Amino acid sequence: MKANNNTFSKSLIALGLLSAISSAWAADVPPGTELAAKQELVRNNGSEPASLDPHKVESDVESNIIGDFFDGLIAVDNNGKIQPRLADKWEEKDNIVWTFHLRPGIKWSNGEPITAQDVVWSWKRLVDPKTASPYASYPGSMHIENAADIALGKKPVDSLGVKALDASTLQVTLSQPTAAFLLMLGHTSMVPVSEAVVEKFGDKWTQPENFVSSGAYKLSQWVVNEKLVGERNKQNWDDARTVINKVTYLPIASPTSDVNRYKAGEIDITSTIPQTLFASLKESIPNQVHITPYLSTYYYEFNTTKAPFNDPRVRLALNLALDKDIIADKVLAQGQRPAWIVSQPQIGGIELKNPDYASWSHEKRVAEAKKLLEAAGFNASHPLTFNLLYNTSESHQRIAIAASSMWQKNLGVNAKLQNQEWKTMLDTMHNGTFDVVRYAWIADYDDAASFLDNFRSGNSENTSKYSNPAYDELLVKASKAETLEERGKYYQQAEDLLAKDVPAVPVYHYVLAQLVKPYVGGYAPSSLGKYLTRDMYIKKH
Repeated sequence: MKANNNTFSKSLIALGLLSAISSAWAADVPPGTELAAKQELVRNNGSEPASLDPHKVESDVESNIIGDFFDGLIAVDNNGKIQPRLADKWEEKDNIVWTFHLRPGIKWSNGEPITAQDVVWSWKRLVDPKTASPYASYPGSMHIENAADIALGKKPVDSLGVKALDASTLQVTLSQPTAAFLLMLGHTSMVPVSEAVVEKFGDKWTQPENFVSSGAYKLSQWVVNEKLVGERNKQNWDDARTVINKVTYLPIASPTSDVNRYKAGEIDITSTIPQTLFASLKESIPNQVHITPYLSTYYYEFNTTKAPFNDPRVRLALNLALDKDIIADKVLAQGQRPAWIVSQPQIGGIELKNPDYASWSHEKRVAEAKKLLEAAGFNASHPLTFNLLYNTSESHQRIAIAASSMWQKNLGVNAKLQNQEWKTMLDTMHNGTFDVVRYAWIADYDDAASFLDNFRSGNSENTSKYSNPAYDELLVKASKAETLEERGKYYQQAEDLLAKDVPAVPVYHYVLAQLVKPYVGGYAPSSLGKYLTRDMYIKKH
């Protein structure tokens, strides 16, 4: 999706709303297409979800499922257009006060009405420090009034700038105009949940027998480490436009097992394609190999509060000594690009430049890295040793082996490989009990701030604990910028600071690589990597 609005123009916003309302977003079956009698889809999701509570999750593993089970007020389609979902219309005043009108008659999957109060309660729950949401800082980044202070425990939850004017009307007050407000509203964490159900069942509300959803599907079965099943939600306001009746998500972490089960006919869409099989699959079943550009960056994050990674010289040395071209072109070789910035070279209508050292020869970068490590007190007689943590995956292991070998060869550094299951690794990151950890970020919306906010002081996703007041100030200035050009200038300065301080080593920019059965129609991932089951259908085969 692209953010076309480079000013806070009311006419531009109005135009966007008109175009949104005039175009539909659901399964679009071409005329003459013969559909299969059995409309069921099996997707490998790559890992066991940490939760199905939208306020307790932070990765695509969970958002892939939550996107099928819940509707937000709006959604952003694959062309970057804002689409009305639970809200069918809205207006704004001075780009500060936004009023959303819920669709008449919308219901939860249990038949109870979805109300504006549900939205108010959900957003307050999201920012409440007691919830401990990984995305508690997100409404603050949207500049919803008092959200940032509430997430930090500085103001009461009830002071959040959101209120229900009546059962179907929601008013949101911002502390300043926010160019990306509507784009950000499409995020997983902003979907409402049922106040009555969560209050009644507590943490057990996500169990199948208690689960209540608002989207195209509802939870019918969840067998941990085996499968999670969604069935069509007949109470969904847009159910008539849904085609697939049942979707099954598998938590297969091994890409090789993923492909084997795909070949056996047990999976319709794989989570990924292993690098070791990519070339042969591209040759044998080219029409089933799908490569999609993807606003996502793979990086190694430092615990900047822990010696020796509280020393930026050590962090920069490890960045310089990593041969990212080899990782992208040889280890991966699916179209990934070497990364020298945390965000993306092109995002949200702007272009961001790499740091100067990205254009140096590999030899020059290694020479400079050696000087930096020496100055920080590390050498052959006193080598740098640390744990390199990654979540269990053949691909992450291969990349970690390559990275640790490069650091050993170029700098004499000893990176000890350590792996944990996905949920455990997330806990480790938030607890700060790591040295260096493999991570990746997918843009939540088409703007560099989606990446850069993760390194802002106090942000709930800032697991590196990096803190630089000058950096924070640049993000504040960017959020207030009234033109795309001005915003891009501040984003570039922020990236320049990250390139100098290196709280994380950018490794490569992703592509989405998947195998998709020829009979799956409507598969069209967005630049955020999203593809919803409600948009797909099964052709007769």
